[in-house]
Amino acid sequence: MPLRLTALGLLLATAIAPARAAEAPTLRSDACGIRTDYDVLVDSGGIWLRHGPQAPHEVAFHDGVLSLDGTIVPVSDADAVRLRQLEAGGRQLMPAATALAHEVSGMTFEVFNGVYEMLTGTANSRKIRKLRRQADAWIDGSLGRGYWEQDTFGEGFDQHVEAMAESLAGSMARSVMWQVVTGRAGAIEKRAERKDKELDQRLEALGPQLEARARALCPLVQALADTQDALEVRYQGQPLQLLQRTDAVQVPAGQPRQGLHVSAGPDEHPRGNSVAPVR
Repeated sequence: MPLRLTALGLLLATAIAPARAAEAPTLRSDACGIRTDYDVLVDSGGIWLRHGPQAPHEVAFHDGVLSLDGTIVPVSDADAVRLRQLEAGGRQLMPAATALAHEVSGMTFEVFNGVYEMLTGTANSRKIRKLRRQADAWIDGSLGRGYWEQDTFGEGFDQHVEAMAESLAGSMARSVMWQVVTGRAGAIEKRAERKDKELDQRLEALGPQLEARARALCPLVQALADTQDALEVRYQGQPLQLLQRTDAVQVPAGQPRQGLHVSAGPDEHPRGNSVAPVR
């Protein structure tokens, strides 16, 4: 058994899945050039922004009423309208972000499955199906229940994906070694050539679509930031900074910068199945 082939097999099994997973689109909270440093909860009691790095550490608003660090703050009639607009926009954004997270997760597991088949010869692996169910449950238990946590998404999402990829490395390494020992290393090379090309084509086709769907949320996110900037209320003499602008992002072609509105649409009704934010 050539030592070179064994080493190559182990290298493939431990490196390709994480590397390929990194090529899939990621879930970022600042993709529209606007970010928040708060954990965000949308529930039947309104919008909650918690664990801010600077005061106010907790901001809550519902039906035009504003609370800063547990204290109700008087606001003007105009600001009450703006707070309702912010709440309506948050209720629209959270389910859209959940759907996008599931799409990103689905594409990531499509990559996992392709790499697994490439190295082991087994398609639609039971192990990968189990990991995907876990990932979907993880998304539904957080974003799906109205909770965006800084430690969970962004870099945390990437780390979660990398950990899942690495958890497959052991079984892939064993399969590669067995194929090398039994003289089937050539089959790995043939599958790798075919699947690598298929994965490239799939990523080239789906990647831009997911990027476009993420960008389609930008007009709403930018409108939320504009509404925040218009608030007259002050905290310790300074404007509230719930959202912060990072880089200027182009609104997708054909999509005007939209304003927020308050309506009784289904996406804007309070939901009572949220989780309590915890650290």
